[in-house]
Amino acid sequence: MTVDAEILHTLEQMPEQLKQELLHYAQYLLENYSKTVSQESVVPKKRRSGILEGTFVLPLPDDFDEPLSDFQEYMQ
Repeated sequence: MTVDAEILHTLEQMPEQLKQELLHYAQYLLENYSKTVSQESVVPKKRRSGILEGTFVLPLPDDFDEPLSDFQEYMQ
């Protein structure tokens, strides 16, 4: 049984009040689906490079580039 046929079969068994609620819910789903589809088609903004330049400036020690004493054995 296809989904459409199963929906119709279920609808035939429902009281009128439930059919009305189902109609409102189906309209709600269609409205939200169209919003999400239109939002997905929006082209994302391109990132700009260097936007955070100068934000994370740390005071580095003068011997920053010197070899660490922990690796003396490895470097020999």
